[in-house]
Amino acid sequence: MFGMGWTELLLIGIVALIVVGPKDLPVLFRNMGQFVGKARGMAREFSRAMEDAADQSGMKDATDALRGLSNPKKFGLDKVKDAADFTKWEPGSNTAKLAEDRAEAANKIHAASAEKATKRREAEAAAQADKTAQDTAKVKATAKATGPGASQADATPDAGAAAPQADTAGDSKA
Repeated sequence: MFGMGWTELLLIGIVALIVVGPKDLPVLFRNMGQFVGKARGMAREFSRAMEDAADQSGMKDATDALRGLSNPKKFGLDKVKDAADFTKWEPGSNTAKLAEDRAEAANKIHAASAEKATKRREAEAAAQADKTAQDTAKVKATAKATGPGASQADATPDAGAAAPQADTAGDSKA
């Protein structure tokens, strides 16, 4: 208290006892206690008034932000907690509207890709059917051409060139 030790306080008490006298000393101590109590109360009230003024002006938020900036780990966690606070979420907010728009766009994309996939499968099936029909027509044409009295070479124009020549000398040895 004011940088005074027990020895200084004892010295002040002895001087007060000699100057004031033993009869008026309790009254002096009571008045001094009331004065110190009033001074402390005024100091507390002044501190509260300053803190309230700082809160109203936003100074406390600024000091908290500056303290948070000095500790990046704490600052980052506070921002994550603020972002994950679902008590601030409003169902009709812009975020909800944006989420609905994105879901609608995603559904359109899925529907369009499903439609294109279906068309592609249909086109592949039609191409496969055309190929099968062409193969069937070739087989029928070949069957007609290779009827009784027709040779294999007559049925397919490249059959003579593509067919391997048989070695007649090798067949006679066996």
